[in-house]
Amino acid sequence: MQDITHVLNDPPGMHARPAAMLVKAVAPFASTITVTAPTGTADAKRLMALMRLAAKQGMELTITIEGADEEKAAAELQAFLTANL
Repeated sequence: MQDITHVLNDPPGMHARPAAMLVKAVAPFASTITVTAPTGTADAKRLMALMRLAAKQGMELTITIEGADEEKAAAELQAFLTANL
């Protein structure tokens, strides 16, 4: 199991576009990937679940990755989060 902690820097928070980009980024991985925010937990492969988190700028997210390709997924997600959120 891999955990990534990331504070949202994007002023609008996780709105539709970055949530869709995250779903697209995690889609190729077989691992189970969950996003936990102060507002709840969501499957990172489900757009509407991510949108329901209503994550705002400054909130800390914890991304948990568990599965066969978790190391590769963690490395790529860390780069994605830094570049986009």
